[in-house]
Amino acid sequence: SLFEEKCRIASQKGGELSKISNEDQLCLYKYFKQATVEPGNMPKKPGMLDIKGRAKWEAWKSVEGMSKEEAMLKYIEKVDSLLSSVAQD
Repeated sequence: SLFEEKCRIASQKGGELSKISNEDQLCLYKYFKQATVEPGNMPKKPGMLDIKGRAKWEAWKSVEGMSKEEAMLKYIEKVDSLLSSVAQD
């Protein structure tokens, strides 16, 4: 599927998207998790000392309730946007 292809592109080590900002990484993360994890399976909020885990959890929590299909579409759009900005650099 197109979603799977964009996931492959985004996850390639050393690939075009390997040096995107933390903010962009969190954006991809939240849409990926929302698209691939069954509703109601969000883990508990990580503790205060787990800064990275909390940031990821909060990003995912921000799209709670979004449909799987919308999350896939948003993920695809974000990857395309990032690829287009990388191509311009």
